[in-house]
Amino acid sequence: MATALISRGDGIPVKETLALVYSVFKLRIGFAIMFTALAGVAVSPGQAPGAVQVALLAVAVLLSSASAGAFNMYMERDLDARMNRTRNRPFVTGRFNANAYWLAGILLLLAVAITAATLATNAVAAFYVFMGAFVYGVVYTVWLKRRTWMNIVIGGLAGSFAILAGAAAVDPGLAPAPVILAVVLFLWTPPHFWSLAFKYKDEYSAAGVPMLPVVVRDATAAWIILAHSVVLVALSLLPVMYGLGWIYLLGAALGGARFVWTSIGLVRDPSPGMAMINFHASLVQLSLLLAGAILDAWLL
Repeated sequence: MATALISRGDGIPVKETLALVYSVFKLRIGFAIMFTALAGVAVSPGQAPGAVQVALLAVAVLLSSASAGAFNMYMERDLDARMNRTRNRPFVTGRFNANAYWLAGILLLLAVAITAATLATNAVAAFYVFMGAFVYGVVYTVWLKRRTWMNIVIGGLAGSFAILAGAAAVDPGLAPAPVILAVVLFLWTPPHFWSLAFKYKDEYSAAGVPMLPVVVRDATAAWIILAHSVVLVALSLLPVMYGLGWIYLLGAALGGARFVWTSIGLVRDPSPGMAMINFHASLVQLSLLLAGAILDAWLL
């Protein structure tokens, strides 16, 4: 079975194979999305599930994200082959066999994630776990990415569903704070990814992927990124009106100020280097936002 999934290679160490598995399932992103689900639990008023239930939900979100990430790489191996940034991915190089076994494994992983979320919490939370994978894997990857610059705008819903899954574990009815945070995540994804696409716009153009920086002028893309960052940062402060405290406010304000400042820098200097600075600032902003939400609930 293993050889059906992974091509044999003489002298290739196990450590390298594990690193490839880590990359195919996009586990770095998966852990971030898992963290997002925990923030959804934290900002929701009411009695949170027990530690074991929350841990199982977190693992379910991680597995769901992993299944979507692997499906994305499986489906995009032709695009990845055309881009320098992605041409060494294992489905492109043949290190992993792109066959029906992989698809079956991906579907099984998603089924396990949905089952775990249902058993640990409730069907509503499990539905959001499924929707996160479906939006990223099918809506974004299959339906939209090659067709429209709105791909990542609509695809940004994938991260929002992790917040909603965590919130639904506490209260399926959803309180205002997690709903606002879900909208913030929806608004965060486009400027985050557009900043990266700005850096690699020539590669996306050559691959035929209509990311925003490919289809509009650099200055226009920079202004759109700034507009998104201003709106999402302003919105990220609103949960303070619905029970979140000063730790969350501090994280949201500091990270948000940094992101808006670098977005202004991108407008002033719409260059690949500045785009990457903005990309990393978006990661800092999200990290401080989510960490503030969790610490706020834990310490206050």
